[in-house]
Amino acid sequence: MTLFANCQTSTLFLQTHFVKEKQIGVGFLLSVIYVALSCSFKIVGSHTTNLFITAMATTSSLLCSSLSLNLPPSSFPSKPQISLSSSLSPRSLSSLSSLFSTSSFLYPISKRSSSSFPFSVMANSEKKKKKVLIVNTNSGGHAVIGFYLAKELLGNGHEVTVMTVGEENSDKMMKPPFNRFSELVSVGGQTIWGDPAKVGSVVQGAAFDVVLDNNGKDLDAVRPVADWAKNAGVGQFLFISSAGIYKTSDELPHVEGDLVKSDAGHVGVEKYIDELSFSSWASFRPQYMIGSGNNKDCEEWFFDRIVRDRPVPIPGSGMQLTNISHVRDLSSMLAMAVEKPDAASGNIFNCVSDRAVTFDGLAKLCAQAAGRQFKIIHYDPKSVGVDAKKAFPFRIMHFYAEPRAAKDILGWSSTTNLPEDLKERFDEYVKIGRDKKAMKFDIDDKILESLKVAVAG
Repeated sequence: MTLFANCQTSTLFLQTHFVKEKQIGVGFLLSVIYVALSCSFKIVGSHTTNLFITAMATTSSLLCSSLSLNLPPSSFPSKPQISLSSSLSPRSLSSLSSLFSTSSFLYPISKRSSSSFPFSVMANSEKKKKKVLIVNTNSGGHAVIGFYLAKELLGNGHEVTVMTVGEENSDKMMKPPFNRFSELVSVGGQTIWGDPAKVGSVVQGAAFDVVLDNNGKDLDAVRPVADWAKNAGVGQFLFISSAGIYKTSDELPHVEGDLVKSDAGHVGVEKYIDELSFSSWASFRPQYMIGSGNNKDCEEWFFDRIVRDRPVPIPGSGMQLTNISHVRDLSSMLAMAVEKPDAASGNIFNCVSDRAVTFDGLAKLCAQAAGRQFKIIHYDPKSVGVDAKKAFPFRIMHFYAEPRAAKDILGWSSTTNLPEDLKERFDEYVKIGRDKKAMKFDIDDKILESLKVAVAG
């Protein structure tokens, strides 16, 4: 009881200091934690554990009350975490995890942004090594997501199996990112191939903690994987959806909760996964992405024209806004969901970077990365008689989303830096010899002829 009285005295002092000073620095915050944990290491027994929890609750409420103060962000590390000694009983650890949950204890980084980072005691179950199965598409731009996620999770100490749709000796496997799977195997990853509809037999009875479907675009494709995962006792199910399911809106950017197209296949999948009641599930909606290993043109479309001194034909005014993310942003967000299943559970995440770029701006950045001059030609697809979907790699309207949920819920932050990332991409573009490859620009030529624009050389 004397020990508890000392804890009460300490927290009373802290409360007095808070009221008097109205501010807190990192040293003072550490003092709070030190007092609380010093008590915990000496308390034993169920009764005194309850007393400790009471004392910690008082300390927690003090810290929560500091949210209304003007706190200096520079006094905190970017991602603070606390680890508790194993000498604490499971009961006290559980209670502490509840007291310091992400939802109840957040420190605002700035008044301008709605995002916050969690300062919490993470449960051991969230930090343990996970066995992860990634069901990966064998085509399209999303294949690189699975590749990057596998590398990140393996780097974090998890066990990863990548199951790619189709056969290992198919021609598709000669292209990136599949021809780089040796990078996964060299660090302990496993790669297998097969039919997702028969996933149980393909994995040969192996057990997994987490399954990510990075393949299906509708319920027919995803249902067999989701059903197998549920029946196999998988705890967490993640799904790669698409930001393309948002309805066109006059108010941008798209944020989680905006209206979606009810007939979109991804929407049906998200509803079905929710109904299966996994211990944890989440859906991720990516947009356009760049990164080594991507097999769908994005920045390459601009490089192809710039290095050949051709005009860059951009539909409309060129001021349309879109979102281009480096794939490492997508993989880092997914990895956080794997490692924070409770926080991620039941949520939709826009899997994108946090800045938009105009079409003209992207052309300019690509030219700067290449160190070349460039010329933009604007046109109206209908007037020149071309299909905009075939003539240009992006939707020709404003289309961009914001990763609000990932910032608020997971404490995630973007690292995409287009000027620098595009330099990296151009270096690889030249390395693989695409700048010298013979190409035809039939649709471009039709546009330029209609506008009476000559092509040099």
